[in-house]
Amino acid sequence: MQYNAIVPVAGLGTRLLPLTKSQPKELLAVGRKPVIQHIIEELKGAGIGNVLLVTGKRKTAVENHFDYDSELIQMLETGNKRELIPDVDFESLGMELFYIRQMRQLGLGHAIGCGRAFANGNPFVVALGDSIIQAQPPHNLLAELMRCFEKTEASCVIAFEEVPREHVSRYGIAKPAAEMDGYFRIDDLIEKPSVESAPSNLAIAARYMFSSEIFDAIGKTQPGKGGEIQLTDSIRLLLKAGRKVFGVRMKPGEIRHDIGTFDSYFRCFIEFALDDPKCGGEFRKYVKDALKRRGV
Repeated sequence: MQYNAIVPVAGLGTRLLPLTKSQPKELLAVGRKPVIQHIIEELKGAGIGNVLLVTGKRKTAVENHFDYDSELIQMLETGNKRELIPDVDFESLGMELFYIRQMRQLGLGHAIGCGRAFANGNPFVVALGDSIIQAQPPHNLLAELMRCFEKTEASCVIAFEEVPREHVSRYGIAKPAAEMDGYFRIDDLIEKPSVESAPSNLAIAARYMFSSEIFDAIGKTQPGKGGEIQLTDSIRLLLKAGRKVFGVRMKPGEIRHDIGTFDSYFRCFIEFALDDPKCGGEFRKYVKDALKRRGV
């Protein structure tokens, strides 16, 4: 079965100022491509048909990035740079990209709720627009979520990564129950628990699969801090209603990069630059020399 996806890209990226003052964080370069292009290509690899990007104020550049640019294509064709065309001709992806504006910054749950008409009662994928999955191939995690969703007939399937115990207070953490065919059922989700109270070190990893039931749960979710509707709270309502929620662990070699702070952004750029098929070798030498000059 082919699914569609909702990608929230409305966040202001305040933790990356001044870099994001006039440029959406989703368009920051990671290797040769902006963040959002990595995500769209991940969705394409997983067989996603249509994608709704939930945008916000100052995010029109995201839409512009995926527009067909006939002048640019013609320039590349006449300038003997045809090898670059597949990277900028997004029509060749065979996907339909749709856009809706989140009029007010009311949290991730609210952003997903903006896609109710787009989902049209069907199951759908959610990929957060500021998190890249680095793996070979990157779409395997999404494929695993889809298989789990279909096999368990769950209302929600969530990707999880194991994080150091001392970092659990930064994430939504799973309280896992019984294992089932390589997946695990979730008893509860705890948002940013203390190290002492955390039920595990399994942190939500920016990829989800939902049935349309999530929209009713979002509608019933009480706003939290700042009047925001948190997606984790909506998923907990599904759990309280007795719905099945499952987790899928990221496998060794699958790395999630959260482009939310300078620390994580720098790390992500370095990882992709080191793996670049053309420049990676020389860049590795440069990094080694640079570290040596600094006495590292």
